Amino acid sequence: MNIIDESGILALSTRLQRLSEQLRKDGALLYKSFDIDFEPKWFPVMLTLHHKEILSVVEIANEIGYTHPSTISLLKELEKQKLIRSKKDKVDERKRLLMLTTKGKELIIRMQPVWDLMITVLQEIADNEHNLLTAIQQAEDTLKNQSFLQRAMQLKQQNPSS
Repeated sequence: MNIIDESGILALSTRLQRLSEQLRKDGALLYKSFDIDFEPKWFPVMLTLHHKEILSVVEIANEIGYTHPSTISLLKELEKQKLIRSKKDKVDERKRLLMLTTKGKELIIRMQPVWDLMITVLQEIADNEHNLLTAIQQAEDTLKNQSFLQRAMQLKQQNPSS
């Protein structure tokens, strides 16, 4: 066991990041094993546009829970790969509407069997007596009501010697 593992709850963010990186790395290798050229970081945008078809940049950012700059960065990569395209909104010329290209839609179809396999494997990993997905959802819901920083500052005010 290393110091991060021994640090318990204090290292929660580090351990979640480590888990995320491992899943992303293995996900990328899995896509490659199916001869699919796809970066796991593109997944949230591709899945969102697959289900919602046409959205603005702000709507995509809200759907995936990323900042506007992070979303813009992903969108630029996907446009460069010709997986998505944009057009101006007829009502508001300043607004860009994004959608999957034919190439993007074809890629989604090719990825479906990979996603089915991923679902099966992730269910094996996450569905145990302490269901990981449920725990993550509960933590996210709790933080929506009051952020980690807000909670810490509240405790600091209650106990100024800390």
